[in-house]
Amino acid sequence: MAKEGAQRAEETEQMIEKEGGREAAEGGAGGSLRAGDAKEMRAVVLSAFGGLNKLRVSKKAMPEPQEGELKIRVKACGLNFIDLMVRQGNIDNPPKTPLVPGFECSGIVEALGDSVKGFEIGDRVMAFVNYNAWAEVVCTPVEFVYKIPDDMNFSEAAAFPMNFVTAYMMLFEVANLREGMSVLVHSAGEGLKAVKSSHVNPEEEGQAVAQLCSTVPNVTVFGTASSFKHEAIKNSVTHLFDRNADYVQEVKRISADGVDIVLDCLCGENTGKGLSLLKPLGTYILYGSSNMVTGETKSFFSFAKSWWQVEKVNPIKLYEENKVIAGFSLLNLLFKQNRSGLIKGVMDKLLNLYNSKKIKPVVDSLWALEEVSEERTRSYIHSGVPLAAQAWFPCMMTPKLRALCSSACENSQRQALCPFP
Repeated sequence: MAKEGAQRAEETEQMIEKEGGREAAEGGAGGSLRAGDAKEMRAVVLSAFGGLNKLRVSKKAMPEPQEGELKIRVKACGLNFIDLMVRQGNIDNPPKTPLVPGFECSGIVEALGDSVKGFEIGDRVMAFVNYNAWAEVVCTPVEFVYKIPDDMNFSEAAAFPMNFVTAYMMLFEVANLREGMSVLVHSAGEGLKAVKSSHVNPEEEGQAVAQLCSTVPNVTVFGTASSFKHEAIKNSVTHLFDRNADYVQEVKRISADGVDIVLDCLCGENTGKGLSLLKPLGTYILYGSSNMVTGETKSFFSFAKSWWQVEKVNPIKLYEENKVIAGFSLLNLLFKQNRSGLIKGVMDKLLNLYNSKKIKPVVDSLWALEEVSEERTRSYIHSGVPLAAQAWFPCMMTPKLRALCSSACENSQRQALCPFP
């Protein structure tokens, strides 16, 4: 299975690059990158909140760029854990259905709206999108678009923005990571799930945190993950623990004072545990709540249980113990709090790190757009796998991890833990 997945990934990536090169050449010559005069496109449409059966590939009217927007022919798009929560309607103020999910993509600039500067038709770009990324064509404001480095392919670019920006912002902008510090990241094998997908951001986010930590000398990374993922991710972190074990005692056995930074995408009972592990002047960051998702559809019981388990924070106690508690939502920062300029600065730093060969998205396999709602995607999606478009989906899981995941889901205990039992 692993060999077949890797071979399929290579073949599909070659198809993306071949098609992308052809269209870029046409665009550079001043021609339109659209196929004929087609005014329709394929997109994954969520007809109603619920399970995978609510997702279908449908025809939709092709969007055209408004003032300040770029029109992008999508080559790959990302699936993150937030997309799962959107599908279930498990977010604050969910939009009305039907809708097209997806918040990040990569592709080729096909048209420019009025007043757009700095881009040309045919440019290879990656972008944040406020929904609608799971489609063949998207339009998004120019401030959310970034050029792809020459040696980065489309699937890597689709796995880059959400994961690495989230990891960088939390580590350096919020927690001020420095030499000699220590970091605990939950769901290290699933995302910052850290991110993807964590199950709040994907396994790639866990890789993003580890890679960014490695750019600072002597940083110790503690990670928690399901035991069957340990073999695949053991080289990404300094110390790895079973997420269902007493990881608090394991961390304190190695570092009696605890850790400097806790990155928590789980919430629930892990909030209190994370705060208890903080050193003085340490920072706890909540960036997701995947413990609320325990099945294919929204569960009020899971939501209530997670809320009840969250330790009620006493500000006086934070003051007395010299601890910091923070939250981070990249999408809110971008689309609700208008901090695109800040994110652009972070992307510039990340692309410099990429060009210096210090960080690199990890992509294992690619899926067709039509496969997003198929039954066999369940073992992939619960790991926050970035997907792709036009459409192919890059999977963040290693071949060995995917094989383990598939077989593990046959186990009744694992099925009880999986968001897609």
